[in-house]
Amino acid sequence: MTPALAHAVLGATALVLALLLPFAAHRTYLLRLASRRRSVERTPWEESSLPVVTVQLPVYNELPVVERLIDAACALDYPRDRLEIQVLDDSTDATVEVAARCVARWRARGVDVQHVRRPERTGYKAGALAHGAARARGDFFLVLDADFVAPPGLIRALLPPFRDDRVGMVQARWDHLNPDENWLTRGQSLLLDGHFLFEQGGRWAGERFFNFNGTAGMWRRSCIEDAGGWEHDTLTEDLDLSYRAQMAGWRFEYLDDVAVPAEIPSTVTALEVQQRRWAKGGVQTARKVLPRLLAGPWPLRVKAEAVVHLLGHVAHPLTLLLGLLLLPAELARQSLGIDRFLWLDLGVFGAATVPFLVFYAAAGARRGRPRRWLLRSVPQTLAVGIGLSAAVSRAVVSGLVGPRDTRFVRTPKKGGLPRSVYQPRRLRADLLAKLALGGVQLGYAAVALTAGFWGTLPFVVLFAAGYLGLGVGELRELRRARRSLPLLDRVHDEQRPHGEPQREPRPERLRPDTGLVVGLEAPVAEEYEPA
Repeated sequence: MTPALAHAVLGATALVLALLLPFAAHRTYLLRLASRRRSVERTPWEESSLPVVTVQLPVYNELPVVERLIDAACALDYPRDRLEIQVLDDSTDATVEVAARCVARWRARGVDVQHVRRPERTGYKAGALAHGAARARGDFFLVLDADFVAPPGLIRALLPPFRDDRVGMVQARWDHLNPDENWLTRGQSLLLDGHFLFEQGGRWAGERFFNFNGTAGMWRRSCIEDAGGWEHDTLTEDLDLSYRAQMAGWRFEYLDDVAVPAEIPSTVTALEVQQRRWAKGGVQTARKVLPRLLAGPWPLRVKAEAVVHLLGHVAHPLTLLLGLLLLPAELARQSLGIDRFLWLDLGVFGAATVPFLVFYAAAGARRGRPRRWLLRSVPQTLAVGIGLSAAVSRAVVSGLVGPRDTRFVRTPKKGGLPRSVYQPRRLRADLLAKLALGGVQLGYAAVALTAGFWGTLPFVVLFAAGYLGLGVGELRELRRARRSLPLLDRVHDEQRPHGEPQREPRPERLRPDTGLVVGLEAPVAEEYEPA
């Protein structure tokens, strides 16, 4: 390696570490914020003064979970005359039939539940929520995504803070239906626990802006209207409305002791669909709201937290670059004869990474996870985060410099099925990138092992595990997807009304633009679109 190249590699590594350090330090800062105590109104409403609440269930091709969703919503403990439920169904497959039958069954029992259909899917989820709100009679809106199962007491648990007229939104914590299904769900359960315990909890306790998580939260109608309503010019309509509402003067509350269980994505494809949407939408929201927020009258601490919050996904491309520079930086030090500074560099590297490990270990400990579970799951959590960096980096770049594309790609769910009925059928660019990056890291590991770069070896092994774990997992999903059509027919037969004959096996239909197997009633629109 020439001296010029060696200096360039070391300079690039130092720059990436310098940019990552603030994100790592921010994790420690959130742990400190979350340790603060803050009171919240808990006095229940008098029964006679309970407001009308509209429960909104946005649904799009959610065949495995739609019946469970509607059943849980209709079983909520709340006076029937003050409860309205809207199934906002934009589906294009047999979800429509299943939802209609379920709604009819509950309406026959006296529940005010409506099956709301739109002629076009304008605005995606944000458009569906706005469409339903215009026809709703509730003063408050409880939003539940299709993979959530509302506990019976959820409405009564979320209402007390709204006794304060300044409160516009109350967010519950997400719990997990399948935290131990596989290594992906274990890693994500820690990621989500850390997010709610320390990110949401810390921002709330420190009186910074925080966001409605898109589901398992309740809004005051007048807050939504005052903030300008649901808009669909970003992929994260929840984050966008949250910031606009708080900038308009509304207060948000977070209730960590109110938990709503949900299905964690258990496949690589579903996870990356979700994470790409969150990453690109977060950056789009930053472009939209940060200029006005930074120019506004809010305290510096609020502005600084908003910048880190909305641009947090920028850490993913930095992580990807850091992984690629690990071994070249070691070789550059050897080339320049400055390998004596290795431990200093590793100390800086540790400062940029160890806070993440501590953050998620603390989250698991707070949730009462056994030590053995944490020893296995914390490295898996870090590996999941590393493995996602390929797909998420592309989404971040697209959100920063690309056109404001807001096609909403919902996360595929499994429900009680062995796998999702919506599965990709072709090699995606993200898969090839993960396999290539994993191969590079394996090569790095071989060189580090041969040359005795013991300080570098554990890190390149972790990077290789992250990329190859997700890459090989997605390859297995592609192989299983070849049997998707028999599964789709079986799902339909299990859901068919009594007396209706079973379907004859049909040839598969494959969308050429997405590689998605299409079954049931109609093509599944906007699935797996590029970020």
